[in-house]
Amino acid sequence: MSTKYDVIVIGAGPAGYVAAIRAAQLGLKTACIDKMVDADGKQTLGGTCLNVGCIPSKALLDSSWKYHEAKDSLDVHGISTSDVQIDIEAMIGRKRQIVKNLTGGVAALFKANGVDALAGKGKLLANKQVEFTGNDGAVETFEAANVIISTGSVPINIPSAPVDNDVIVDSTGALEFTEVPKRLGVIGAGVIGLELGSVWARLGADVVCLEAQEDFLFMMDKQIAKEAKKTFTQQGLDIRLGARVTGSKVNGSEVEVTYQNAKGEEETVTFDKLIVCVGRRPFTEGLFAADSGVELDERGFVFVDEQCATAVPGVYACGDVVRGPMLAHKGSEEGVMVAERIAGQKAQVNYDIIPNVIYTHPEIASVGLTEEQVKANGVDYNVGLFPFAASGRAMAANEAKGTVKMIADAKTDRIVGFHIIGPSAADLVQQIAIAMEFGATAEDIGMIVFSHPTLSETVKESALAVNGHAIHVANRKKRK
Repeated sequence: MSTKYDVIVIGAGPAGYVAAIRAAQLGLKTACIDKMVDADGKQTLGGTCLNVGCIPSKALLDSSWKYHEAKDSLDVHGISTSDVQIDIEAMIGRKRQIVKNLTGGVAALFKANGVDALAGKGKLLANKQVEFTGNDGAVETFEAANVIISTGSVPINIPSAPVDNDVIVDSTGALEFTEVPKRLGVIGAGVIGLELGSVWARLGADVVCLEAQEDFLFMMDKQIAKEAKKTFTQQGLDIRLGARVTGSKVNGSEVEVTYQNAKGEEETVTFDKLIVCVGRRPFTEGLFAADSGVELDERGFVFVDEQCATAVPGVYACGDVVRGPMLAHKGSEEGVMVAERIAGQKAQVNYDIIPNVIYTHPEIASVGLTEEQVKANGVDYNVGLFPFAASGRAMAANEAKGTVKMIADAKTDRIVGFHIIGPSAADLVQQIAIAMEFGATAEDIGMIVFSHPTLSETVKESALAVNGHAIHVANRKKRK
């Protein structure tokens, strides 16, 4: 094996493996280092997303929703079911097979594109030297013209609820429950907490979410967040805001959690399982030699510019280890950008247009600015709202809950934000992400012919509503 590469990528998650493939496609001799192994001790590519994050959680979300529908929601369609059962072992087995198929697919893509997959740990030394410690313990040093750091992130642990991988687990452990806990606690009511809480609540767990923030989904548009909290509460999630966990005590097969409520009073609650999902932090420990030249901030993120370049020429970082949202698609696009810039192309990621999705049911999705952000910027704006309750397709599918919200600059009519809670929100939001990339106005969307009946018509109607032209809902009076 050659010890000199045009590009060495450290980390094979969505940012890293995509960067490696794109670099190889551009004719650059490329290697990708990753230490993750599967249950058999073999290298598994794809990072957190494919192995213990995005993909397995979506598999469980879909399985649990189908169980919920079969058990509680099919009678409205005239379908009678009785004694519906859930086989947790089979559900987890299906999830594992999906992971195996996708991670194996990345390995096949590496082979097809000529990327050398190196199983082990990488460490950046001075002068773009990379120390590689194989999973077998062997140590080698490689030379690289360019190095891409994409080691991803790991769950944040908190002293008040130390993970024991038995009663107290992190997001990874929550994907491997062998039975449905009767009482499930979730510390954190963010994206991960809501998704994992939804999975087990649908399967019969009594779920309590303890969220330290006093605002629910504070990063989302407040109107959408308010509707989301109401919906999740109706689904059975007990969401307690302003709840700061101060301690936990494991007693055999259960855990007693102490927290301070929004009034400052101390409360205790007992669970059979407790999931800690208070966020993630960049994984950079032991990654850089002292003389590597790469700088980190106080939280461990790698300092980079808008093109993901560090202060060291030829060294880049992308994905969860750098600024911006910890989203797989953001990392992948950064990986492509870096590879293409290394090859001499003028690529750039538009950080203003990165969709964000919460895969609950209904889904929540957004792109661009929230109404609160637009207002804070001092920009005059118009809002168009359209409820799924007025959509024929949504009603036919018994998916009529939710709202579509479009925000446009009052002066130019350019779309500056788009937010949805409702069926297929993750796919619908992409329509406006594309439109925003090309500078579309609300009028532009309103003039497009949408097929009927579809959920997409809600997008068109929200655009029409921006300027008071909605057809299938009463238009709101203009703000003065």
